[in-house]
Amino acid sequence: MQVLKFGGTSVASAENIGKSVAIAAAALSKGPVVMVVSALGGTTDALIAAGRSAAASNEAYREALHGLEQRHLAAAQELLPTASQQASLDLLRSQFAELQRVCDGVFALGELSARTLDKLMSYGELLSSQLVAAAAKQQGLDAAWADSRQLIRTNSRFGNAEVDMAATDLQVKAYLNAHKARLWVVPGFIGADAQGNTTTLGRGGSDYTAALLAAALGAEVLEIWTDVSGMMTADPRLVSSARPIARISYQEAMELSHFGAKVLYPPTIQPVMQRGIPLWIKNTFAPQDHGTLVEVAPPRTAAVVRGISSISSLALLSLEGSGMVGIPGFSRRLFAALARERINVILITQSSSEHSICVGVNEADAARSQDAVDEEFATEIAAGRIEPLRVETGLAIVALVGENMKSHPGISGKLFGALGHNGVNIRAIAQGSSEKNISTVIQAADVRKAINVVHEAFFEATYKQVNLFVLGAGNVGGKLLDLLARQQAYLLDKLRVQVRVVALASSRHCAVSDEGLDLGSWAAALDAAPPLGLDEFTQLIIDKNLRNSVLVDVTATPDTVRCYAPLLAKSVAVVACNKVAASSDYAFYAHLKSLAQEFNAPFLFETNVGAALPILNTLQDLVRTGDRVQRFEAVLSGTLNFVFNHYDGSQPFAEVVRQAQAAGVTEPDPRLDLSGTDVARKALILAREAGEVMEMSDIEIQGFLPASCFEGDVEAFYAQMLREEAHFRALYDQAAAQGKKLRFVAQYAEGRAKVGLQQLAPDHNLYDLRGKDNAIQFYTDCYVEQPLVIKGAGAGGEVTAAGVFADIMRAVL
Repeated sequence: MQVLKFGGTSVASAENIGKSVAIAAAALSKGPVVMVVSALGGTTDALIAAGRSAAASNEAYREALHGLEQRHLAAAQELLPTASQQASLDLLRSQFAELQRVCDGVFALGELSARTLDKLMSYGELLSSQLVAAAAKQQGLDAAWADSRQLIRTNSRFGNAEVDMAATDLQVKAYLNAHKARLWVVPGFIGADAQGNTTTLGRGGSDYTAALLAAALGAEVLEIWTDVSGMMTADPRLVSSARPIARISYQEAMELSHFGAKVLYPPTIQPVMQRGIPLWIKNTFAPQDHGTLVEVAPPRTAAVVRGISSISSLALLSLEGSGMVGIPGFSRRLFAALARERINVILITQSSSEHSICVGVNEADAARSQDAVDEEFATEIAAGRIEPLRVETGLAIVALVGENMKSHPGISGKLFGALGHNGVNIRAIAQGSSEKNISTVIQAADVRKAINVVHEAFFEATYKQVNLFVLGAGNVGGKLLDLLARQQAYLLDKLRVQVRVVALASSRHCAVSDEGLDLGSWAAALDAAPPLGLDEFTQLIIDKNLRNSVLVDVTATPDTVRCYAPLLAKSVAVVACNKVAASSDYAFYAHLKSLAQEFNAPFLFETNVGAALPILNTLQDLVRTGDRVQRFEAVLSGTLNFVFNHYDGSQPFAEVVRQAQAAGVTEPDPRLDLSGTDVARKALILAREAGEVMEMSDIEIQGFLPASCFEGDVEAFYAQMLREEAHFRALYDQAAAQGKKLRFVAQYAEGRAKVGLQQLAPDHNLYDLRGKDNAIQFYTDCYVEQPLVIKGAGAGGEVTAAGVFADIMRAVL
């Protein structure tokens, strides 16, 4: 015997009913079939609404019933040939006549009792099952309709009746032994009490009907036919990379179902689980798909976690007080108070000190819960031994489920770490001793992000999504976006990382795309976008609340650094090409570093010092391993190096500076480079990263430009340099006469730092630098006589963009 259950979407129309009957017909080749059907999709809700309208003396129920009748009659006319329609149409009309009389009675009384509501709701399954039975007979199948009220015996708790298992088993076997057919069509969801009154089985009732019949008949299999191809590793509406679960244990399915997986309702599994009957979840609209097989002992797999699920609209109730410690009975009284109000407890956690106990309930039950518990403990609350019940709403549960989690160390740590790195705060934790489920209570607003983060952490075959918010689309910003476009396919294929630019802002425009901007046409999208202020841009990042979010600042403006702190506090990583933050007041720099550590949000600014050269990373590695920087010497300006490598007196110094600006290796105002201010900032950042508490005012700047060069605008600067050519020629000639080269050097030793122009001999490590090279030599406790030297291109849009890209990867991998 096989039991097949078809849900509301599977019988929502004549076309869908035809597909369901075809599936049942195919199953008949393997043996007899019991076909359990739900009401046509949406019918039960419509019947409830009609009953409530009638009870409220609203005659709209008549129109609602008429609409339902026409829908069922139309389905019958489409399913059945004209010559054989009449009997079914007459049956449907008589049922709707009864339904009309029930609602008329409710209207007359102005009251809708639980018993009457059960009778009213039962018509949905009675109507659909008779339609399906007629369709099956029309196709020549040996089909019969059975009234499940003669099969399922319950108590008289209307609305959610409890099943008498022993009586149900006897009635099912007796009925099917006395009535012969190959295909039985049975309405789900309903039963009857000992007096013959119609009852309903509550949420998931049709699944439950099918499980009860399968258990009573000792069926070979129970198949649940729905509109999805089985259970998934996560809700596909929330996680685009969720994948089907081919086989799963009863216990795992129970856990996932309890915590929000809509495919199954937990009580459904109990009857078949107890009898060891396999349960197969299949898709009516894609019957060729494998679906999910739920069984006693599925084959072991390497996967530790089977799936992730969630429940929203949760309220957390916290009972606390010193009067609870060492006093037995508090937990019993708490649960008894909730039970009297028929409030279901979803989650329980208690501190080992016995000072507090927390339970999770449906948010809709929060107010009743508070009234019930405060009343129960009124005496203790009045005496100050217990605090009034604290209720927190707007919460949700995210649950990690898997049979193989047992005895696997590090699963909880990995879960909490993944959530923590993305700024998801955990309000409560619950884990059973079976280790099949780890449940975390979080803010409901964080559910989508949390599930995606956890799915990425535990299902490595999927990809990790990185969401970038980019400030600046100039020289470096443009090169970065083009680099990201070229590398997108590689990152996804080789590193399983999907990089999306969700927002791109310039000083005049801000382009936003939830799916990620097309990096092949980002410039056009930016030009067509409206403006957005920095505060609004910051709030946009916070409101979107996306996982693995990174702010990328490729501007040079002081204003943009205002958004770093609020974003770091929301666990948004910050990658800064902008030197302002790391070279600002030490207190602000230290605050940002502290926030990054506190909220597990990387704050990276490698390109502040040497473009893509790994200077800061190397320095940080030295410090982390306990080495101490005694001193360093560095050429840190690609601009100045370019200028002094090309200036030999054959052309004016001012023209060489213009060439550097044209090559894109200077700041928009070259005086920032030539004054030594930019190098001083870099020296300050290096000293701070080496552990020094230092301000910009502590850096001694030994300039080489005459004071007159700083008067007026940039063009006046160039004109004045021409007038001062003799000064620059004298500097060059003096060095060249000794066989030396001019280098603008940053130095640090014994807590002091300075920058200035020096003449370096050929044996110096910083002598042989070409083009726009940068170089640094570190003398440390380990590198005493021979310094650690880092040398390479230290300026230019492309290499700087590459350094920013590397920081992005460090932030998210």
